[in-house]
Amino acid sequence: MTSAFSVGLSTLHDPMDAAREAAGQARAGLGTLPATLVLVFATPEAALAGEILVEEVQIALAPEVLLGAMGEAVIAAGREIEGGPAVAVWAAHLPGAHITPFQLEAHRTSEGLEVSGWPEQSAETPSDPILLLADPFTFPADALLGEVNAAETGAWVVGGLASGAARAGDHRLFYQGRVLDHGAVGAVLAGVRAVPVVSQGCEPIGPEMVITAGDGQVVEELAGVPALDKLRSVVDDLDPRERDLASRGLLAGLVINENQPDYERGDFLIRGIQGGDSDTGALVVGERIRVGQTLRFHVRDASSADDDLRLALRRASAGALAAPAGGLVFSCNGRGTHMFPSPDHDAACIENELDAIPAAGMFCNGEIGPVGGKSFLHGFTATMALFGSAE
Repeated sequence: MTSAFSVGLSTLHDPMDAAREAAGQARAGLGTLPATLVLVFATPEAALAGEILVEEVQIALAPEVLLGAMGEAVIAAGREIEGGPAVAVWAAHLPGAHITPFQLEAHRTSEGLEVSGWPEQSAETPSDPILLLADPFTFPADALLGEVNAAETGAWVVGGLASGAARAGDHRLFYQGRVLDHGAVGAVLAGVRAVPVVSQGCEPIGPEMVITAGDGQVVEELAGVPALDKLRSVVDDLDPRERDLASRGLLAGLVINENQPDYERGDFLIRGIQGGDSDTGALVVGERIRVGQTLRFHVRDASSADDDLRLALRRASAGALAAPAGGLVFSCNGRGTHMFPSPDHDAACIENELDAIPAAGMFCNGEIGPVGGKSFLHGFTATMALFGSAE
């Protein structure tokens, strides 16, 4: 049997009207097919009436599983609604799939934070994607991802952190018929053909170098040379365009999976350079490093971010999935018109590169997606789950 996907978008000011319009469009897109999985994304103005949104979506689509979150902006149907109210509804008919929804909460114990609600079923299907939507104030998404990676099941996680609120308790998460203001929600998608897309929006510069000394987040030496000295020599060897980009900010790209002959853009985990010590020549990066790991410096601007996203989408559509039929999108709230000269950038790229597949999502306070076979929390990134049509 064949999967089907649809999307609806409304910018009406009344939350009930907006939910009805967006859900009605999604219902029409599926025709008479039942909805297996539905995602609801709403800007803060609409998310405050979350109970109304959830009720209207359930009436229209009666999904087996309903998830969603509040985002500073909503992405759907080739548009990014950065100002004003908006509701997006993404619906999928997934015959043969087994969707296991979960709600997570973080509790403080004498030994630190403990997460409850993780489904046992996730361990039975190691290659299945996991959707995760979390509140950035009350849920340690990065710590959870560390545990998922340590389990080495092969599972990959995609999603993002809710955005649009400045304090704990003001974000909204949607879970089945409920509206939550804390924790995380998600689902294990068993029996679904899907691939991840992670575009960190960067361009590599200079050579690849091995970390020859360091500990924790401190890189002491690169290729046997004090790291700060090596950085300076790399910048000195750049062409004028690259040197101009480097002057606006350098980033560290760390290879996560060394078991390959060559490294391309998507093989590096991008992290900020948090400082340097002129006395020791060490650099501090925003990730734990290991001696023997490969590092390459990167730069980020609108042009490199555009190139990187298009390349990631083309690779995904030419890969094992062949022809993507639907997608979920999680883009950083620092992208959009904050990064690009015109609106709708990421949404328009997806429309252009993937033949206008039904795609929806939101702007996030942090984006989740895999690099080198492990899942991480990113920044200034666009991540996606792309779904195939045939089961």
